[in-house]
Amino acid sequence: MTPESENDFCAYVERHRGALLRTAYLTCGDWHRAEDAVQTSLIKLYGAWNRTRSETVDAYTRRILAHALIDQTRRGWFRRERSYADPPELPEDPEPRGDRAEAAAILARLPMRQRVTLVLRFWEDRSVEETASILRCSTGTVKSNTARGLKTLRDHYEAPSPSVQGSK
Repeated sequence: MTPESENDFCAYVERHRGALLRTAYLTCGDWHRAEDAVQTSLIKLYGAWNRTRSETVDAYTRRILAHALIDQTRRGWFRRERSYADPPELPEDPEPRGDRAEAAAILARLPMRQRVTLVLRFWEDRSVEETASILRCSTGTVKSNTARGLKTLRDHYEAPSPSVQGSK
């Protein structure tokens, strides 16, 4: 990689790393897994940087990130308990507060494909076609994953909460 290309890559990472990290967190619900997925994505992007076109690099990066997150769930390593001599350091705001915490918990219940689809469609405000391109699937698959994910969210919010049921 030429020094100019490497500078372009570093500038891209500085501009987009925060957004990638937020997208990954919303998709997987764990800061550590999100950081791992973003790091894996940036390593893969670095290897392909000279072959990418500037107008499609964002979609390509999101595609790498989505596939990295899906691959993480297939491995099963994240389900094993890990022990440490000292607890790991946490980010400044490791868990969202209030409604955001509830929304993140509900998103965590969705299957990974539906979760990725909802995050790309509504958090990142991507079109159906852009989301399909990123996930390498048909627009029909994006629409059905969106509909199923939204139905699950609606069902959760329409169900009366236990505190309301107990007070009757």
